[in-house]
Amino acid sequence: MTKLTSKTRENKSKQSVLKELRESGRVPVVVYGYQVENTALSVDENEFLKVIREVGRNGVIDLDLEGKPTKVMVTDYQFDSLKNQVTHIDFVAINMKTEVTVDVTVELSGEAKGAEEGGVIEQPTFQLEVTATPNNIPEYLHVDVSELEIGDTLYVSDIKIDGDYVIENDDEEAVVTVVPPQKEEEETEEGEESEETAEEDAEGSEESSESEEE
Repeated sequence: MTKLTSKTRENKSKQSVLKELRESGRVPVVVYGYQVENTALSVDENEFLKVIREVGRNGVIDLDLEGKPTKVMVTDYQFDSLKNQVTHIDFVAINMKTEVTVDVTVELSGEAKGAEEGGVIEQPTFQLEVTATPNNIPEYLHVDVSELEIGDTLYVSDIKIDGDYVIENDDEEAVVTVVPPQKEEEETEEGEESEETAEEDAEGSEESSESEEE
């Protein structure tokens, strides 16, 4: 189990304290959930990022909560893109025997046959809801698109379940589809419109010249 250390955070709502905390390389944290009272902590930002890269977005972390190891998951975290900085994290303490429902990213693999023929892959669904005990949550849901022809669609019901978890989304929800190419047709239509406009401009110029001569 990946470990993450923490420190108790005082004056949890004071903005000046939070600013100083972040400037020192630490992130304000709130922990709540199974057998844990709502607790304000802080963790080292670099250590947190290292842990997340190791366990994944839905991974289980052994958080040192006031000297007691507590199994937690990240429910939410805020990121300041301008400062390139994690500014807040919410952890939920979990019971490893109790199922939870989380969003899991869909990862496409393979080269669709339809794409090789000029089709365009469209992915209307990037995440799916998965229910499982914490240890059985997949990091990704892998979807092989190799056999998809132009006009084919893969639905939730087509995803192969390779572990002890359940996908909660409707079976008929589309995950990925290959649509016919449209760019060439659009370019042709634009070309025809341009030619028509050029002809109309030329005709207008000729009429103008004739009027001036008269």
